[in-house]
Amino acid sequence: MTRFAVDAPSVIELVERGAPVATGHPLVAPNVLRSQALSILYRDVRAGRRSEAETRELLDAVTAVKIRLLGDRVSRATAWRIAAELDWADIGSAEYVAVAMLQADVLVVSDAALAAAVADRVSTLSVEDFLAAVVVHGK
Repeated sequence: MTRFAVDAPSVIELVERGAPVATGHPLVAPNVLRSQALSILYRDVRAGRRSEAETRELLDAVTAVKIRLLGDRVSRATAWRIAAELDWADIGSAEYVAVAMLQADVLVVSDAALAAAVADRVSTLSVEDFLAAVVVHGK
């Protein structure tokens, strides 16, 4: 059983595919995941890449994905430490790294630069490799 820490773009991609996650692959993420997914999709609507109706359906699908959302004191402190050690201006990505370090086997990231930056801290997986591993095929 592999536990995956997932970022907002990977969950959006998962729901766009419309395929369920196979049993035995728990998903975890920081509490900010749904807000970040909302922001990404809102920007897509504003840029004309998606319709508002399509986006509302995707948002409903994102909230329906079974993901354990974490925001406890230890994960917040770990995120702070990671961001400080890597001299990041923002804590957002560090929250995903912290959750992966504390609660997952691998971090699924859509950003190759982020994956490279944290390779010495946590195992990473691309969104495509994640989807190949967890999506129930043939449905």
